[in-house]
Amino acid sequence: MTITGEIKSKVDKLWTTFWNNGISNPLSVIEQISYLLFIKRLDDLELLKERKAQRLGKPIKDSIFSDEQQTLRWSHFKNLSDADKMLRIVRDEAFPFIKNLGGTQIETAYARHMKDAVFLIASPALLTNVVSQIEQIPMEDRDTKGDLYEYMLSKLTTAGTNGQFRTPRHIIKMMVELMNPGAREIICDPACGTGGFLVAAAEYLRNLKDSSGNSILNAPGNREHFNSKMFHGFDFDGTMLRIGSMNLMLHGIDDPKIEARDSISEDYSGISEAFTMILANPPFKGSVEKSTIAKDLTKVVSTTKTELLFLPLFLRLLKIGGQAAVIVPDGVLFGSSKAHKTIRKTLIENHKLDGVISMPSGVFKPYAGVSTAVIIFTKVGVEKDGTDYVWFYDMKADGLSLDDKRQPIEDNDILDLLEKWHNRDPKQESDRKAKAFFVPKKEIEAEGYDLSINRYKEIEYEEVEYDPPNVILGKLRSLENEIRADLDALEGMLG
Repeated sequence: MTITGEIKSKVDKLWTTFWNNGISNPLSVIEQISYLLFIKRLDDLELLKERKAQRLGKPIKDSIFSDEQQTLRWSHFKNLSDADKMLRIVRDEAFPFIKNLGGTQIETAYARHMKDAVFLIASPALLTNVVSQIEQIPMEDRDTKGDLYEYMLSKLTTAGTNGQFRTPRHIIKMMVELMNPGAREIICDPACGTGGFLVAAAEYLRNLKDSSGNSILNAPGNREHFNSKMFHGFDFDGTMLRIGSMNLMLHGIDDPKIEARDSISEDYSGISEAFTMILANPPFKGSVEKSTIAKDLTKVVSTTKTELLFLPLFLRLLKIGGQAAVIVPDGVLFGSSKAHKTIRKTLIENHKLDGVISMPSGVFKPYAGVSTAVIIFTKVGVEKDGTDYVWFYDMKADGLSLDDKRQPIEDNDILDLLEKWHNRDPKQESDRKAKAFFVPKKEIEAEGYDLSINRYKEIEYEEVEYDPPNVILGKLRSLENEIRADLDALEGMLG
């Protein structure tokens, strides 16, 4: 998070304005701000087209607003002194205008998901106030817009249903750095929520340089791929689809493919071998109606538990050679049901399980205290090319306290973890007492495909020297004598 000081306090003030005027649900606040930001964005795009046309002395190409629609533009209504008129224009004309952009030449993922959107601002004074505040927040450059939206998303303190929790951004960043995505990846998060994994992957790629120090996105074709083909997200929650699309757009991705899909349902079972990389934190604890689950997933694991069903889904979605880094609850690593054992065996025997990172149980606090791990695997599909060794890392600290407050602390294993992952070598001797070590597949197989780190880590006990028993007894007698003397003195005082 790079926004600080003045911009941060402006966002806080905007948030409080909604709160004080009866719109207190954080998701609703973000949605209402998103609608206004989108209306403003359309006007900004039109202004760019107008400037270009003026410079070239030609008519405006693919104008967004017709002559009759000029009053719907942000640059028009922001200056109105009549608050009632501003509300009528925004609520009754500009908002329906953006809701109906789906299917037009300026359709974006965001416009497609506007179908069920509701404009909640009913007070002329509130609208005038928030339009004025948004206008004062500097959003000219991509970094500020993206960071500003991320800051607003950090205010989402309510957990969703079905075990959906917002993944901490530093854990997302760590997973992206573990995967080291390249310029021609096709990245998917099949339970994308606010789009955090896709945004982090985009930011990582923007900073990636070739050997000459040039941005890899400047190589021929890479920028086009980045803007329209690289990022794919699925979710079935309409609010999340709008928030996720807006998040990616504000981070400078012109046309993210954010789709309304229940990823594990039979309706979307035809999507396979489409992506080179998957980054995800699928919902935990959810169970789904058996009849709706894609049949090819229940062929691999017979279960209704989402945390297990998403694993065969990832394997189906990946191209051969594609990789995934996903968060799973600890139970997936050692659960003893047939479904648990089957999916672990499938990952190890038929594919390449590259790594298991055991995370401390406070990572998702204050939303949940569940213990989790990151597993990294490659889709192989040929048994002979499957797993030889699995890399384990015992992560004890993530730079924040592991209580509900999650305050910054010095202890942080993430840099060490990344360094060891990128330099790992199974041929080197592996110390089971260290934080990182390898375990051969045969040993995991012998343990019933149990992937719990405690099964393989050697705990080093420190030797503690005690006094001989007669010395300890002497000390106890001395203490007892002191207590007896104190009791006698107390009794004497009472007479």
